Amino acid sequence: MSEIKILHMYADMLDLYGDGGNIKVLKYRCSMRGIDCRTDIYSLGDETPDFGSYDVIYIGGGADLEQQHISSDLLRHRDSIKKAYKSGTFLLLICGGYQLMGKYYRDADGNKIQGLSLFDYHTVAPSSRRKRCIGNIVISTNITGESVKVVGFENHGGQTEGVKKPFGEVLCGNGNCSGGKQEGYFEKNVIATYLHGPLLSKNPEISDYIISYCLGRKSGEKISLSPLDDRLENKCRDVMLKRLLK
Repeated sequence: MSEIKILHMYADMLDLYGDGGNIKVLKYRCSMRGIDCRTDIYSLGDETPDFGSYDVIYIGGGADLEQQHISSDLLRHRDSIKKAYKSGTFLLLICGGYQLMGKYYRDADGNKIQGLSLFDYHTVAPSSRRKRCIGNIVISTNITGESVKVVGFENHGGQTEGVKKPFGEVLCGNGNCSGGKQEGYFEKNVIATYLHGPLLSKNPEISDYIISYCLGRKSGEKISLSPLDDRLENKCRDVMLKRLLK
């Protein structure tokens, strides 16, 4: 039986807007195909995991306070996480997790939270906490090889700049910056995004991209997953698309 191993980091601290549901969706879609999906949780104070032994490292969203609490611990593991990423481990990063993989995050009070600098972007929050990017969002991405409209919910004050490889083009909403046209960051083994919701429950193609990547990395072959019945998910997304893309 095929297997995918996921490391869910700081699950008890970074779980805004149902982000933990992303893991449940991956496990469900794996189970429907007879793929064993094992999830381990890492929290502050736990024994250092073997990051490179995992297929997916997942970090969800959190407020500034939570990011401050975990930043020093995350930096302690920088070299190991970077090594895992370079070797092909998939990084799924939502909101706070997205920000902390860049150079730094400067919060509304001017506090600089050092990032892991895996990627060249950085994030700065406006001094007014009322200035936030909030609401439903639609982006267009072609990471699956075809154009896919992805829906989600964004709620972030931070403005992320210096992104060279966006996850998608904004069709409705703000994205990385207020009024911006780019959302998130993407590499073949990285999806970093502000889309909550959770992201994967609304967008089955993105879930399957991750699963296919992980299985293909192990086998060295291009993987075609057996299709699932996604009629309900697609109908729900169509409702949002009609409402938002008038």
